[in-house]
Amino acid sequence: MLGDQAIEALRAAVVVSPENVPLRLHLAQSLLSLGRGGESELEFKAVLAIAPGNSDALLGLTRSCWQQRKTSQAIVVIENLLKQGNTSPEALLLYARLLLAEGRVPGALEHYKQAVEMNPESADPELAAQLGYRPEEPQSELVEGRVRAAADDLGSSGGFNMERPDVTFADVGGMDEVKEEIALKIIYPLQHPELYEAYGKKAGGGILLYGPPGCGKTFLARATAGEIASSFLTIGIQDVLDMWIGNSERNIHAIFEQARASRPCVLFFDEVDALGAKRSDFRQGAGRSMINQFLMELDGVNTDNSGVLILAATNAPWHVDSAFRRPGRFDRVIFVPPPDASARQQILQLQCRGKPQRDLDFAKVAGKTEGLSGADLKSLVDRAVEDKLRTAMKAGGLKPLETADLLQAAKLFKPSVREWFTTAKNYALYSNQDGSYDEVLKYLKIK
Repeated sequence: MLGDQAIEALRAAVVVSPENVPLRLHLAQSLLSLGRGGESELEFKAVLAIAPGNSDALLGLTRSCWQQRKTSQAIVVIENLLKQGNTSPEALLLYARLLLAEGRVPGALEHYKQAVEMNPESADPELAAQLGYRPEEPQSELVEGRVRAAADDLGSSGGFNMERPDVTFADVGGMDEVKEEIALKIIYPLQHPELYEAYGKKAGGGILLYGPPGCGKTFLARATAGEIASSFLTIGIQDVLDMWIGNSERNIHAIFEQARASRPCVLFFDEVDALGAKRSDFRQGAGRSMINQFLMELDGVNTDNSGVLILAATNAPWHVDSAFRRPGRFDRVIFVPPPDASARQQILQLQCRGKPQRDLDFAKVAGKTEGLSGADLKSLVDRAVEDKLRTAMKAGGLKPLETADLLQAAKLFKPSVREWFTTAKNYALYSNQDGSYDEVLKYLKIK
């Protein structure tokens, strides 16, 4: 193993020959072997700046991130490497470890098995034990077993309950651009059918909402149905997964049939990444078949989806199969960020509506709550109300909410979305070839 003196000699050589890719790689790999992950990360990035797509640098950068416990960043980098067709056993094993660290067991199993099939000597008994993998068992059975176990834990809903929400866009603070996109898909066609008929445009379609948790994606979907007094069907993974092979596909078909029979209807899939995961994680088994069924229903094969607005929300769009974003499916992918100052003011006003209050300066409070999500703001108002209730109980009468109460509560809250943006930033920087996450970079003021 190289010592500090040898490392310094390599650094001096790099200064003399900064464009020498093999030399920089040697320095980066030497730093990595010494456990100096942060320094090796910088050197691997320098190699990629000179030689974009260099497979050795991408693999090394993944290991550097993994060494520093930057799991999400490591996954982004190695996914780029695998997209280039570099499916060496070493890369596949590392990807399996990273997926396991994130709890994505089926995908980890798939890639571990691929690595061992390519090179039996790459088998890792410890990793295999963690994955529950036994060489004598077909992998498809293992994946099926994992899915069945998940279904047993989640239970079965036994039906799909239709709602008629009483909230509308007036109850949603901010999100004006998102509301306009939704209106173009289903609200305006119902209000101006002659215009849409003239242009041959049908009501309905798919919109994928993504962004940090607590920013109002689910509430907006419910308000969409309320805006046009339509049926609203909300679907989660527990409504679809079934322990018996083929039943998950039948559940998806039944869901779409119920929505078509109730049009106009807003069909909302919450946490769609759980239902529309990347098919590369499921070479065989029920998971892949379920996703294919989902795609067929979105396409309206042998049926008509007009009048059905299909909304989906996810906190992890990078885990959604790219096929879902093709035209005719979720052809509008919209970033839902934390509310800006104007939206925060509207949300605070809505949350305080109907409560005893006096001269509340919502603009001032909004200015002190930058970065808070809609859910954070709701919790803030709840906290201020609880404190005011204590005062009212002691005083023996109503005490109105005041600006100072909200400002005091605001001091106790930190943005809950920071961790999400840390992960999203990695994908936006390292896995954004098609510009899907440009809005994230724009929000972070990186682009």
